[in-house]
Amino acid sequence: MSWFPCTGKTKKKSKSQKQSSHPPEKLKSNSSFVVKKEIQKDGCDHHIAAQTFTFRELAAATKNFRADCLLGEGGFGRVYKGRLESTNQIVAIKQLDRNGLQGNREFLVEVLMLSLLHHPNLVNLTGYCADGDQRLLVYEFMPLGSLEDHLHDLPPDKKRLDWNTRMKIAVGAAKGLEYLHDKANPPVIYRDLKCSNILLGEGYHPKLSDFGLAKLGPVGDKTHVSTRVMGTYGYCAPEYAMTGQLTLKSDVYSFGIVLLEIITGRKAIDNSRATGEHNLVAWARPLFKDRRKFSQMADPMLQGQYPTRGLYQALAVAAMCVQEQPTMRPLIADVVTALTYLASQKYEHESQPVQRSGFAPGTPPRTRRDSDKKYSSRSEKDQGRGLN
Repeated sequence: MSWFPCTGKTKKKSKSQKQSSHPPEKLKSNSSFVVKKEIQKDGCDHHIAAQTFTFRELAAATKNFRADCLLGEGGFGRVYKGRLESTNQIVAIKQLDRNGLQGNREFLVEVLMLSLLHHPNLVNLTGYCADGDQRLLVYEFMPLGSLEDHLHDLPPDKKRLDWNTRMKIAVGAAKGLEYLHDKANPPVIYRDLKCSNILLGEGYHPKLSDFGLAKLGPVGDKTHVSTRVMGTYGYCAPEYAMTGQLTLKSDVYSFGIVLLEIITGRKAIDNSRATGEHNLVAWARPLFKDRRKFSQMADPMLQGQYPTRGLYQALAVAAMCVQEQPTMRPLIADVVTALTYLASQKYEHESQPVQRSGFAPGTPPRTRRDSDKKYSSRSEKDQGRGLN
C-alpha cells in the first residue's frame, strides 16, 4: 500500500500548530471546508473511505453525550458509546477536547491514517465529524474495553487474564505494529503504544487505536525522522525522549514495556510502589540478569498458572525490546515470530510444554535495517523530559 503523498504535508509541525493547524475563529466559520481541503491535498481524497457525520447525528447517537454513555477519557477527549440511527450500529464516538493538548492536526492525521491503513489488529474508523468547531471520530465499538482495564486496578469481582489470553493479546498487538512497520509504504511509526491504546473485541481480540501521534517513518538513506517529543511517560524510548529522533525501534521499545506489563501485571510507572520500583524497566533490568529470579516477575494474579519456559521466553523477548541501544532491539517481525510460537503453546494448568526460541537476554537479534543510527544511552530518569 502506498499512501505517502496523501500525508506528506503532515511531516513538519511548527510551534503554532501544537494546538491547531488553523485559528479557532476560522474553524468556527468554515471548518468543514477546511478539513475537506486538508484531506483533498495532493489529490488523496478519493482514498478516504470514512463517512462524514453531522454533530446533530452524533449527539443523537449518544443521547446528547449523556454521562451514562461515557466509556472513558484520554488526552484527546471523551469517548462515548453510541448507536447510529441511520444504521442501528453500535459505535464508539471520541469527542475532541477543544481545550486539550491535541489539536486539529492530530485529528486530521488520525482520519487519514485509519482511512488508509487496514488490518485485523487496527481499530476500524467508521467516520468523523468536522461540524463547526466540533471534532469527533467514530470507531467500531470494542466491547471489552482496553488492555489497561484488564491488567491494572481491577475490582475484586473482575476476571483476571490467564496466560493464554495474555499471549494472544501480545501477539495480536505485535502483528498490528508489524503491519505499520513492514507492510505500510512508507512505514508508519505509531509513537503512542501503551496498554490503554490496545482495545479488545470479542474473544479478547486486540486492536491498536489512537493514531493522532503517528508519523511516517524514514525512507531511503534516512535513519530517523526528527519531531517534537510526544507520547506517554514510561513508554517513550530513551533516545527519542532525549533527542527527538524517532525510528521504528522507538515503537519496539514501547512494545517491550507493554509486554512487561502483560507478564508482570505492573504499570509502566507506578509511584505507589516501593522506592526503586516506580519505573517498570528500572525494576526489571536487574532481574533480567538472573533467570532464577524470573518467577518473581510473573503477575501474582496468575497464581502460578503459567508455563515456566513460556515465562522465560516471553521475558527474554521483553528484555530485548527494552534495550537502551536501539540497534540492539529486535525487528517487530522477529518479535511476532517469537510470540506467535509462544501463543501457540497453550498452557493447561499442570501441563507445561517445552518451548524453544532464539530469543534470550543479551543475544543480539538479526536486523534487516542496520541503517538505524546508534544513539548514546541515557538514564531512565531522563525519559520523561519534554513529554506531554
